[in-house]
Amino acid sequence: MPETGPLKRSMDKQFEKLFAMMAGLEQKMEAGQEKMRVAQAGLEQKMEAGQEEMRVAQAGLEQKMEAGKAGLEQKMEAGQQEMRSGQERMEKGLIDEVKGEVQRKIDEVEEKVQMKIEDVKREV
Repeated sequence: MPETGPLKRSMDKQFEKLFAMMAGLEQKMEAGQEKMRVAQAGLEQKMEAGQEEMRVAQAGLEQKMEAGKAGLEQKMEAGQQEMRSGQERMEKGLIDEVKGEVQRKIDEVEEKVQMKIEDVKREV
């Protein structure tokens, strides 16, 4: 006949306590895992928000770089145009100077020719 005496009852109570304690630990473990899942989801959201912020900042920097590049290109074109204009003014100045010199030489030669003509007329 199986023993149902005080020892068995004491062991049953000990097992019940052990099972209750294990059930409590399991609940605590599940609660801890849920807290970890919630915390991880929060971290993932923060990470995604940070990544989006970085994408926005990068796009802003790219726009600034493009604007800066366009500004530099405009300044470079303006500088080149200014150089061309300066070169054209210088060329025109040189042409005018050469024309002036040529005209002075023509005038000088005409004056000498006129003087020679007058000399020849006096001799005749």
